[in-house]
Amino acid sequence: MNWKEFIRTHLDVVAGTDFFTVEVVTLKGLITYYVLFFIHLGSRKVWVAGMTPHPDEEWMQQMARNATLEQWGFLGNCRYLLHDRDSKFCSSFDEIIKMGNVKQIRLPARSPNLNAYAERWVKSVKEECLSKSTVFGEASLKRALEQYVIHYHAVRNHQAKGNVLLFPSKGKPEGNKQGMVQCQERLRGLLKYYSRKAA
Repeated sequence: MNWKEFIRTHLDVVAGTDFFTVEVVTLKGLITYYVLFFIHLGSRKVWVAGMTPHPDEEWMQQMARNATLEQWGFLGNCRYLLHDRDSKFCSSFDEIIKMGNVKQIRLPARSPNLNAYAERWVKSVKEECLSKSTVFGEASLKRALEQYVIHYHAVRNHQAKGNVLLFPSKGKPEGNKQGMVQCQERLRGLLKYYSRKAA
């Protein structure tokens, strides 16, 4: 089975994970934060697991425990986890993920296309949000990521999923063709989306 067939066949039980970095302005100067996230390939649901300037082994162990918690861990319904060979994915992280009954697939070096869903999300969050603003402090970064994830899930159309919303807000009439179009904003206008008022 080639890689494309594997992904297509197992889409609903595969998640990807990766890091991306954000430069954050603090009182001590510019600090690089590492953001760890998981994405479910079938639904495209994203979970920002955590952010830290020092992703050491202890922190990675805690992220793995959070992801595999029996009742509400993000990897609860997944059988496979894709990630690259970054040294931050330490052996103890791997062991905890394995104990959660999730098989890890460590991708070959320099092969971002094999974890394309995760790479595409990084491109989206950076181009649509983080590259258009200056982040002041960890709280500001956390707020920006939380707001972007809500925007990504609830109000941003997704071409690869038939140009629909992934998880539309409850109570919103779908396909409403009546009423005035209104613009709504997040992050002080950085993220904009449009909808019709109920007629």
